[in-house]
Amino acid sequence: MSDSADSRAAFQVLVLPYRHTAQGAEYALFRRADVGYWQGVAGGGEAGESPVHAARRESAEEAGLVGDREFVALDARATIPVVDVTGEFTWGPDVLVIPEYAFGVRAEDTEVTLSHEHVEFAWFTLADAAAAVQWDSNRTALWELDHRLRRTVAQHRRGGSPRLAPGILD
Repeated sequence: MSDSADSRAAFQVLVLPYRHTAQGAEYALFRRADVGYWQGVAGGGEAGESPVHAARRESAEEAGLVGDREFVALDARATIPVVDVTGEFTWGPDVLVIPEYAFGVRAEDTEVTLSHEHVEFAWFTLADAAAAVQWDSNRTALWELDHRLRRTVAQHRRGGSPRLAPGILD
């Protein structure tokens, strides 16, 4: 087991910033500096950190999304080969895959700032985002988030609660 296992938790997070426009929801994707593909904010948890806390930290570090933000815990899950994440068997020879937890984060009227991990970001419709991303886990999470957002808007129009449910994390 490497030293990085002492500071790194055996999970990843995927965070999809979203905003509402007159045409519907849009999703921020980020082009990675090292390999050039598009994805949501992604990163590893730190030792002792919960997935939602890792999502909040990664969103701040990679996209400048700080402060009191509305996070949506998604049901979408994936597993990723550990060597594709850390380049080695970080947590020993028996930990072959790690879970990826997905979240949405509301980013209305926010200026996104990039970390050194990305060369650009852009706002996409669901269809364009699904076509742009590299990983199926990103497509699944985008679909789920979009469905939850559309359902919430419909409930709000009918006089129901405008809050996302059941996965809202404030």
